[in-house]
Amino acid sequence: MRTHRPGRHELGQNFLIDRTTIDTVVGLVAGTDGPIIEIGTGDGALTLPLQRLGRGLTGVEIDGGRAARLARRTGPDPATEIVHADFLGFRLPATPHVLVGNLPFHQTTAILRRVLGAPGWTDAVLLVQWEVARRRAGVGGASLMTAQWWPWYEFRLVSRVPASAFRPRPGVDGGLVVFSRRPEPLVPVRERHGYQDFVRRVFTGRGNGLARILAAEAPELSRQARQEVQRLLRQHRIAPTALPKSLDAPAWAALYELLGSRRRAADTRAADTRTAGARAADTRTAGTRTPPPGTGRTRRTRGRPRR
Repeated sequence: MRTHRPGRHELGQNFLIDRTTIDTVVGLVAGTDGPIIEIGTGDGALTLPLQRLGRGLTGVEIDGGRAARLARRTGPDPATEIVHADFLGFRLPATPHVLVGNLPFHQTTAILRRVLGAPGWTDAVLLVQWEVARRRAGVGGASLMTAQWWPWYEFRLVSRVPASAFRPRPGVDGGLVVFSRRPEPLVPVRERHGYQDFVRRVFTGRGNGLARILAAEAPELSRQARQEVQRLLRQHRIAPTALPKSLDAPAWAALYELLGSRRRAADTRAADTRTAGARAADTRTAGTRTPPPGTGRTRRTRGRPRR
């Protein structure tokens, strides 16, 4: 008897059918606290065992037919709600919650960006493509996305999931990863955009190795500051010829503290100089400006009337 209707190709649906993997996912979620939000419920392979955890559960499913059928299967449970919606447009709560899901492989990047930028959630147990799982966890070197979010999250690779665990069978294996929000960020949240821009510039910078890339990134550094960078790399056991992917989360945070703060200070000084120059130019212009016709004073000279 078929338990999973064929997935819609345009939705990238590959349903999880392997009982061992399902039990692993549910066990990881059971080790967390708070209400659960499932990304893409499908036919309920994860939803139904998650419901048995006895916690608040919201399933978000883009396929309206599947959402309706699953709502009937979960029954009149006040703690469980199945919502027909696209997760990319679904409003997540600001209060603590846990995310879980077997993500559509073709939408993995978009969904991960949505997850990482969302407040509230404490843990996310996600099934993605194997290579994506490895890159997010920093196995073999961190990716740009991982490095940009490391100060606020920890990424852990749990296991490889064979393609045979899905129906229909995808062309690649899956990977199970856990994201956890750090209780104490390595970089203040208010500096997120500045930090992420710094990481992007380093990743895309020119040079053979970090030492040259960082020197090109901050050419205004003094000799003392360059020596501080070298000491920092040695402290984190990173060779000057290593690439940005070799850095771990503490090293990125330390580099940003050392170079990013100097860059911000230099940018602030440059902006202040530009503002002061513009104000001085306005003052000079105002002092030599000719009044419009009819607005200035006209001096009247009295003389004898002509005879």
